[in-house]
Amino acid sequence: MFEPVIAPSASLLGLLQRGRGDGQLHALAADRGEAIAALEECVTCDPRADWQLENRSLYYARLYMELEAPLTGLEQHLHAPEDVFDETEHRTGLALAVLGHLAAYGRRDALDLLRGYVAVGTNWAWALDELALRDDDRSLLRLAPAVLGRFPADQAGDAALRAVIAAAYEPRPWRLWAAHHPRIAVASEQSPFDLWQRQLNRSGITPGWSTTDVLAWADQADPSDDDGTDRGAVARRAAAAARCLAAVVRPQDRSTVLAAAAGGAPGARTAALRYLVDQQDPAAAALIEIAAADVDHRIVGAALEVLGRMRGPEALAHARRWADPSTGGTDSALGEAAVQLLADCGEPEDGPLVVAALRRWISVRGAVGAGLGTLIDGVGRLAAAGAVPALRHVYGEAVSSELRGRAAQALARTDVYFPRGLAVECLWDCEETTRELAARHVTTTGDVRVLERLRRLAADPAEEAEVHAAVRGRLTSRDRTQ
Repeated sequence: MFEPVIAPSASLLGLLQRGRGDGQLHALAADRGEAIAALEECVTCDPRADWQLENRSLYYARLYMELEAPLTGLEQHLHAPEDVFDETEHRTGLALAVLGHLAAYGRRDALDLLRGYVAVGTNWAWALDELALRDDDRSLLRLAPAVLGRFPADQAGDAALRAVIAAAYEPRPWRLWAAHHPRIAVASEQSPFDLWQRQLNRSGITPGWSTTDVLAWADQADPSDDDGTDRGAVARRAAAAARCLAAVVRPQDRSTVLAAAAGGAPGARTAALRYLVDQQDPAAAALIEIAAADVDHRIVGAALEVLGRMRGPEALAHARRWADPSTGGTDSALGEAAVQLLADCGEPEDGPLVVAALRRWISVRGAVGAGLGTLIDGVGRLAAAGAVPALRHVYGEAVSSELRGRAAQALARTDVYFPRGLAVECLWDCEETTRELAARHVTTTGDVRVLERLRRLAADPAEEAEVHAAVRGRLTSRDRTQ
């Protein structure tokens, strides 16, 4: 899968790709043809880095409704030749989700597109889940032969059918079809048994019940990692070993654990470090510092990961020392991880360090990166007003709507102008948490768009319950004060 090309943040396409509230507002004010072209570009080439963290479908569906846009572009995308060869959900998932919302809004053409795609499309299961929430029983029953025809009437086909039924997000169509198609009824009954059997027959080597056994087990090859290159497999085994250590380590075993944490093999060393941190052992900080300077990148990564699990006054004292700019600590991986810890659980006095780290991150890496979210949350939690310019920059430039939402949360705590400024735009944002935040903080006087938007959100059946509650709370309280 190729990374999508994201347009500049000031352009109409860039705003829509980011899911910003200003994207909808600009699209409604722009030339209709240009707006529809930009909208289709977003829906047919998903701009999200992680569709499980970022929402776009309702945002785009609302804009389709506002623009009264035709669905020709989506139809061509769904039935393009690539659909035969590209079996990944990513290519068509966003378009199908948008069609699902449009069907809920009463667009018959969207409903027909979903039905047709279930019959012939590669990502038919997603389309079926969308129909399960919106279509009537009679129409769903007509789709059963086409779906059942995808599975040969042999042992492999029956197994595939059971797997699809078990993985279905919405079971309604399958329950409906089971009453009319014996093969589906049998597969539906067999699916829970298959799951139980897989859980019962889980294979794998378990550790012996001594500290030495557990540390040795932490470095054994994972059966799921055939070529030994899966770093995640090593980390998962080390985490499991650390939990086992909590159950088996005796006071006389501490020297064994300390030795493993100081110079053991990667798996055992990671498990020992994590165990010592979880037990708040006084030796943990020094051992993490040593591991962070190791030549093995696996050991360095493990040390920085377990550092984030440290808690308590002593942990904060070590983190402040590691992050001290006067020692050059902020330029090291250990210093960066220490600032992340201060952002996560530091005290108000740590605000300047976290703000400086946020500015440095943006100047070096831009408004991207997993660690940026922790820094944003940190300055918000610490109410560090000095971070406002940096937060506004992240809000405007971040491609990730999830990251922008975190910036909005931090601005609500640090920026006195947020209720009259960005909160207004956030009412149109693609993320429901950001819309809820805006509804709770926005000033309802001075901008005629605000009350109208609040009323429309309150009346929209597709809106999330949390947003409805926040909006109606604001509207009710305003009515009472008049």
